[in-house]
Amino acid sequence: MTNPSTYLDPAEEKMELAVAYLDESLAHIRAGKANPKILDAIRVDYYGSQSPISNVANISVPDARTIVITPWEKSMFREIEKAIINSELGITPENNGEVIRLSIPPLTEERRKTLVKQSKAEAEQAKVSVRNARRDAIEGLKKAIKQGMSEDIEKDAEASVQKLHDKYLKKIDELFAAKEKEILTV
Repeated sequence: MTNPSTYLDPAEEKMELAVAYLDESLAHIRAGKANPKILDAIRVDYYGSQSPISNVANISVPDARTIVITPWEKSMFREIEKAIINSELGITPENNGEVIRLSIPPLTEERRKTLVKQSKAEAEQAKVSVRNARRDAIEGLKKAIKQGMSEDIEKDAEASVQKLHDKYLKKIDELFAAKEKEILTV
């Protein structure tokens, strides 16, 4: 006889990963405030290999609208500037020879709406992943009936999967609502 946790544990793990991925994705969406995570996707050429900016410089946020990048080597100033200009960030770096400053401009109303749509799409993607994990677990449980699991145990396990599904969808909605509030706050 198969144990229901054989299907519940992987489903919960997939749901947890979907929420973690959403959290990470939303952190990379610029909300008009300085957030060093927006630089995570930008790579610079460092002695022949592509490295994140955080591996070749200190990144700090002195105030809500500024990110300061202090490269560890003088030779990296030009590389970091070029990488930021060529990225999809849409911010022009200011270099004074000591540090590179990124001034985060306030968002326009149109840009805010676009970012909310982008955040909503990310949240929908996470919900689809959670639903797929639920579906896989339920299919596994139905197959387990044929392998000798009692229908009562299967029904209880199905109810548990549904509870997990609801719990993680609620987390996704909370993450999206927080991000939406952050984006729309002027």
